[in-house]
Amino acid sequence: MEYWKPHSLATPHADQLDLRIGDRVRTTADVHGAPVGSEGRILLANGFQWQRYRVLFDNGEEIGDLDHRTIEPVGRAAKRVAKAVKRAARR
Repeated sequence: MEYWKPHSLATPHADQLDLRIGDRVRTTADVHGAPVGSEGRILLANGFQWQRYRVLFDNGEEIGDLDHRTIEPVGRAAKRVAKAVKRAARR
């Protein structure tokens, strides 16, 4: 599978998720083809003002334009995001 390198200016705002290509995520809302709780892997991080992600789910569905309203990180990605939030709160 081919991966695309994110643009250097495509960084999320404070209220958005900061995920990387390959991170594991889970749906928090029903999305066409992926019910709540479906897990998958980030294929593409995209956007300047609106950070969104294309995800390949374990059931084979590939869905784009997912953001902090519909997905949450799991596993290592969740730990990294929580650590970054904690670090930002100290500043």
